[in-house]
Amino acid sequence: MDIIKNASLKSFNTFGIDVTAESYCDIDTIKALKNVLTEHFNKPLFILGGGSNMLLTKNIEALVLHINLKGIEVVSETKNTVIIKAMAGENWHNFVIWCLEHNYGGIENLSLIPGNIGTAPIQNIGAYGVELKDVFVSCEAINIENQTTRTFTKEDCNFGYRESVFKQELKGQFIITSVNIELTKSNHQLHTDYGIILNELEANGIKAPTIQNISDAIIAIRQSKLPDPKEIGNSGSFFKNPIISAEAFSKLEQNFPEVPSYKISENEIKVPAGWLIEKSGFKGKRFNDYGVHTKQALVLVNYGNATGKEIFELAQLIQKTVKRIFNIEIETEVNII
Repeated sequence: MDIIKNASLKSFNTFGIDVTAESYCDIDTIKALKNVLTEHFNKPLFILGGGSNMLLTKNIEALVLHINLKGIEVVSETKNTVIIKAMAGENWHNFVIWCLEHNYGGIENLSLIPGNIGTAPIQNIGAYGVELKDVFVSCEAINIENQTTRTFTKEDCNFGYRESVFKQELKGQFIITSVNIELTKSNHQLHTDYGIILNELEANGIKAPTIQNISDAIIAIRQSKLPDPKEIGNSGSFFKNPIISAEAFSKLEQNFPEVPSYKISENEIKVPAGWLIEKSGFKGKRFNDYGVHTKQALVLVNYGNATGKEIFELAQLIQKTVKRIFNIEIETEVNII
């Protein structure tokens, strides 16, 4: 178990921010994880997964533990369903591909979401009408303080919109090591409620889509709007879509009749943050080596050598401007560190 001093984290975060870790350790077994937690129990720790949902604004004065646990296995199955255990270090999109190759349905709408399995429950990742909680069974996690293993059920996780117990009351207390999800083997329930998915399927002449067709459509849609982190540093959607009251939406619609929306409940309306940001004049705007993506206003980008602090200040400017124009507060989906 090698510990590297003064390690660069540039290649370990999708924004490509060049910051330094006081020390760094790659974790590829649960035994190694428990050992390092025992040996360094009195030192500050920083848990690193796929590096896709964070903005690093400073050097990390801590021991960075890169969770690189690998493995995918079928735990149990019935005639129509299967429960799969995936280790925390598995890449999420590669896992989706693996499931599609086995004709397991339920997460095809979550294709091409960046990051690893272990961070998926923390964020309750979601896209195009599907969230992780819809297929989540349980996850195993190590208690950082005493190195014991705990199993969290769906109810334990207290999932919300891009929220979980791991971002709230248990933040920084556990390291997720594996996740169990339940998928369908047959009679797949397809989620094509979003018009953009139907348009993509129609453009390809697909009238009776399979889960692979849905995945292909999602990938095409995401690639048409979102930049590849390997080409331009970014962390996908930087902001959450705000949910406002029906009364507040009615006032908003009076001033902006063209505003798009999605009804969540009788008194809750979701408004696309990307639309709010674009209408505020930020889409495609560039400031030195950072800015807002030209095709998707939800995405902040690093064109090469921007600092995390610069990108964070841009995010704050966007939040203040949206608040001033629309009287709506938009929250960051990305973790600011």
